Amino acid sequence: MSTQIAVLKVTLDGVKPTVMRRFVVPLTIRLDRLHLVLQAAIGWTNSHLYEITTRGVGWGIPDADFGDGPLDARKARLIDVLEDCGVKTLKYLYDFGDGWEHTVKVERIENAIPGLTSPFLVDAVGRCPPEDVGGPSGYEDFLEIMSNAAHDSYEETRRWIGNDFDPRTADLTQLSHAVDALATKWSRTATSRKTRSRI
Repeated sequence: MSTQIAVLKVTLDGVKPTVMRRFVVPLTIRLDRLHLVLQAAIGWTNSHLYEITTRGVGWGIPDADFGDGPLDARKARLIDVLEDCGVKTLKYLYDFGDGWEHTVKVERIENAIPGLTSPFLVDAVGRCPPEDVGGPSGYEDFLEIMSNAAHDSYEETRRWIGNDFDPRTADLTQLSHAVDALATKWSRTATSRKTRSRI
């Protein structure tokens, strides 16, 4: 049976040059898995907390110590959020300290192509900023330093990043492999569950 898929466009807010990704996910994807696809597609390392929000409601990793924290992302599916909230746009916050905000837009919903495994990456523009660089303002400072070999902090910053850094270039192959790995992992898990259920 063919299921529906969502074509999503995510843009990292408040940074230049533009960082944008377009990818496909099952419409029924859980939000905790959507978070993992966002991490893989953008190039983050999944080292910090996150929250997906819309219309004042947030989903992420619940904290028993904070009753007003986010709802459990493992218990919410994209299709339900879109239908219940009547939206086509979500906000995705990664790393509460650095405050990386992303806009996630549902560009279209269509029938899945039989035999085609999702999620998968369609397009990538711009390189993901380094982790722990200090959010959009820290990233702006980082790019200024990296563009000026005479800057006092250039050598130290270059050693920290480990190589040259071109903010305009996204490694589509590497990012695609990361997203494909999730699809493969989830496909194996689903197959394993079906096999166990028949025993």
